[in-house]
Amino acid sequence: MSTSERLREVYEERIRTPMVVAWADWRTRFGFIILGFYLLMALVAVLGLWREPSTSQAPRYLMLFENMNYPLGTTASGVDLAALIIHSTPSILLMITAGAVWATGIAVGIGTLAGYKGGRVDRMLMSFSDLVMAIPGLPLVIILAVTLNPENPILLGVIINISYWAGLGRSLRSQVLTIRENDYVEASRTMGVSTPKIIAKDIIPNLMPYVTVNFVFAARYVMFASVGLYFLGVLPYSTQNWGVTLNFAYSGGALFSWSAAHWLLAPMVAIMGLSLGLILLGQGMDRVFNPRVRTRMAGESKSTASDDEDAGVTEVL
Repeated sequence: MSTSERLREVYEERIRTPMVVAWADWRTRFGFIILGFYLLMALVAVLGLWREPSTSQAPRYLMLFENMNYPLGTTASGVDLAALIIHSTPSILLMITAGAVWATGIAVGIGTLAGYKGGRVDRMLMSFSDLVMAIPGLPLVIILAVTLNPENPILLGVIINISYWAGLGRSLRSQVLTIRENDYVEASRTMGVSTPKIIAKDIIPNLMPYVTVNFVFAARYVMFASVGLYFLGVLPYSTQNWGVTLNFAYSGGALFSWSAAHWLLAPMVAIMGLSLGLILLGQGMDRVFNPRVRTRMAGESKSTASDDEDAGVTEVL
């Protein structure tokens, strides 16, 4: 096989087929569109294409779309709500990504290693996981947040999910116990394939649908927890966050005044929209990691390509 043929095979298997499978599901399409919108907002904030909240002064309590220069309205002090939402997006995305990668990465590493190796390694890793699970999660996060006073969103995401991985790791370990008894894993072990390669090529791919769903759950947990902690005043207000906006809205009487209701609704809609995008993308990506669906879609793609080639030959003749 030549280098070009090998590259084409890798492209078909690793890029084109997953994209075809993903795009065939409406949930993946809508999930990508929603998350793309939030990424666009983050890019606008990073590039400074929208006014800063601290520099936006306008009439107080403008309603939704009352003034198109301030499409989401303004707060009690005349701050642009759209600016608050847009400039909170980069830190939110960094936070949920860091927390989800931390939780799922640790869980996959510990769960697969414990389930595959068994014996003393399994007992030690699961005992450590049980110890982490026994620690109350929310009080631990509050203590760490108050002690460290984190302002870096990446560090904050890791702190919020500091113990989230333990339950997921135990669930993955139970699945690995079943997968390691399959014939192809036994064949790899008999041929002397190293443990890291067996885990990477034979075990983890079969766990990816479950890992993907839990990655989304971990990201949503970080978002909800951070918003709640900012709303309660546990985390420092030096970083702009949708929870800070909710706190100020509640303190400004938005819960009881219709003229200030948009102040409360804007961050809530932003939170629900991002959560919906994550859920749709997670459900759609489950098909990408399903080997049966990928094989069927790849076969349909090849048959379509061969039909096009036959049609082209017929036209030439």
